[in-house]
Amino acid sequence: MATKQRRNKILIVDDEWQAGIVKAVTRRLEQEGWEAVTINPGPGRRSGDEFESAALFAIEEQRPDGVLLDVRFGEHRDDRFKGLEILQKIVADHPRLPVLMFTQYAQGPERETAVRGTLRWDAQVDFIDKLASPEEVVLRLRRLIGRSPETIAIGDRIVVDTRAQVVYVKKDSGQETVNDIQGMKFEILRELAATWFRSPGELVPFGRLERYSEGEDARASLRVRIREIKDSLGEALGVRFGADDLIINIRGHGYRLVAPRA
Repeated sequence: MATKQRRNKILIVDDEWQAGIVKAVTRRLEQEGWEAVTINPGPGRRSGDEFESAALFAIEEQRPDGVLLDVRFGEHRDDRFKGLEILQKIVADHPRLPVLMFTQYAQGPERETAVRGTLRWDAQVDFIDKLASPEEVVLRLRRLIGRSPETIAIGDRIVVDTRAQVVYVKKDSGQETVNDIQGMKFEILRELAATWFRSPGELVPFGRLERYSEGEDARASLRVRIREIKDSLGEALGVRFGADDLIINIRGHGYRLVAPRA
């Protein structure tokens, strides 16, 4: 029997884990294929030290792919920058673990003051304002971690499963596998989807896609395969994708994937 592989995992460490902002980010992560694990030391108001112990233990046990960590834990003076103490210990023990800091000090002199002496020069750490949208938080995590999950949702109705190497579309009656997208066509779509997931709007150069084509004219072969991908997905969804939909040819440079309009 095949072993089920886990999804990429994000550990969320925030004393306001029940707040709407944190829940919205958690939902967005799960919608895009991530597994979100939220630290909850137990009922009642907990100290920064308890969150620190729970977070460090969870990193050892859960082995997350990245951490979303708040800077401030409670109103007590000792907990004002508790997240930076936690960050320092994470960096010391897990120097390659990406950490995105949730903070009101995302920019400006306060940020420099807050982190001075805390980080190694090569630590994979970034800062984002806690009032940023869930979409922006997830995008920053994608870029910080630098890889895509096994399942990539393109908009609300197209899903690329890179582990099973299948593409399916969501319909009112459930999900339907798009059997025409296999082999080289699947690899082309996977390359486009992975790039789009890490950085929406980023162009994929012709050279990275032409390796999945064959024949003397690789560029023409690629163009045909992309047209076939769009036709297969459009047929499954009951729509017709035009030149400016889904996979766009940027003349002389490459292709760009965009989520289909609702």
